[in-house]
Amino acid sequence: MKRTLIKNASIITMDKALGDVLGDILIEGPVIRGIAPKLDVPDAEIIDGQHLIVLPGFVNAHLHTWQTCIRGIASNWTLPEYLRWVHAGLAEKFTPQDIYFSTLAGALNQIDAGTTTLVDWCHNNPTPEHTDAAIEALKAAGLRAVFMHGSPKPARKSGNRPFWETPHPRGEIERLARMLPENGGLISLGMAILGPHYSALDVAFQDFELAREFGLIVSMHQGGGPAKSPGGWVRLQAAGLLDDRTNIVHGNDLSDAELELLINASATFTTTAESEMICGHGHPIVGRLRARGLSPSLGSDIESALSGDMLTAARITLSHQRCLDNMDVKRVGSVSGMSSIGTREALQWITMNGAQMTRQSKQIGSLAVGKQADLVMLSSHAINMLPVHDPASAAIMQANPSNIDSVMIAGTWKKRHGKLLHEGLPELMETLSQVGKRIINEMGIEKIDIHPGGVPNFV
Repeated sequence: MKRTLIKNASIITMDKALGDVLGDILIEGPVIRGIAPKLDVPDAEIIDGQHLIVLPGFVNAHLHTWQTCIRGIASNWTLPEYLRWVHAGLAEKFTPQDIYFSTLAGALNQIDAGTTTLVDWCHNNPTPEHTDAAIEALKAAGLRAVFMHGSPKPARKSGNRPFWETPHPRGEIERLARMLPENGGLISLGMAILGPHYSALDVAFQDFELAREFGLIVSMHQGGGPAKSPGGWVRLQAAGLLDDRTNIVHGNDLSDAELELLINASATFTTTAESEMICGHGHPIVGRLRARGLSPSLGSDIESALSGDMLTAARITLSHQRCLDNMDVKRVGSVSGMSSIGTREALQWITMNGAQMTRQSKQIGSLAVGKQADLVMLSSHAINMLPVHDPASAAIMQANPSNIDSVMIAGTWKKRHGKLLHEGLPELMETLSQVGKRIINEMGIEKIDIHPGGVPNFV
């Protein structure tokens, strides 16, 4: 079995027992076999890590990867505009092939930016063919992923029930559970449901029960307008349907009582701070969680509006919460004497907390012997990084995707010396451009005058 030995690197393990190590890391096959100040392995491929910071691979805990081909189209839209023009418009123009190319390009972009595990929240899957195309794209990209099967939306025509009154299709979950069995490879299955905020209560109950029957993570958006089922969280908790497989995305409008109910049920929380701030959700709930002894995983959410890299997501989330905390102190007449959140905690959001959200903490999220060799090598010998006095702070506050030298997933290099190791990239990029242009043309986007704060005027 092939062995790789990275020597003399600055290793941020995110493992409490190991801490930071200036030294070596040994990978054998898909697994980490050693981390120490010095390792001698005669038959290993040696990689000089002298100017590298080695980190656990990042976890993007919430991304609608299918939107990659419509990048930037929603950058000036608030949530109601996004819901109207993306979900009730552009989404309906996607063929299965469009989903494939968008998902493949989006997943490769995640690898390029250091993400090794992606929670792909695929809620544009009107047919099984759309679903299969997304899964095949994730496999082709070669990253670790949780495929969150979204709630299919019936065609908008007379006689069809609205999507919020339509339960998740049992037949599709049965089929996908056979296709993506537990521990069956890099791709695992979850359910992206509407939840009590966006569906009728009986639908929420049926969807939760289906997820529990198959032992799946069940993730849902929470926030943005009034709930379809007020009081739904209390009813779901009373029925015993909330536990650590429940994942709440956003959560900005949760009351304190609802938040504490979900925390007591061991739910996980995923914040997408940048999209929440620009789309009108309100302040991310990072501070509210921290006040209760928890912290979130992070996602980048929608590349139709903003970039997908997790270094940016961590920095924006950290800076925003520090600002809120500093303003709280300033209101009583002084300036805070210390930062409320350290950069290492922000790094935890995109590594360990993401692993917890995906229920894969034993395999990923930190670097330790026996864990999967999912790692990022960050070049510290660059004009925007040098000199590095604190590797964790350099990663969060100075680095950007251009500093990501190499990415390894399950012991296999997916990016090396700054280049993605995927054949056919130029052709994929050209196809992606053609797909995006066709979709927006079908919606008349080229005839639209988009102004910040203005409702799109399609003609």
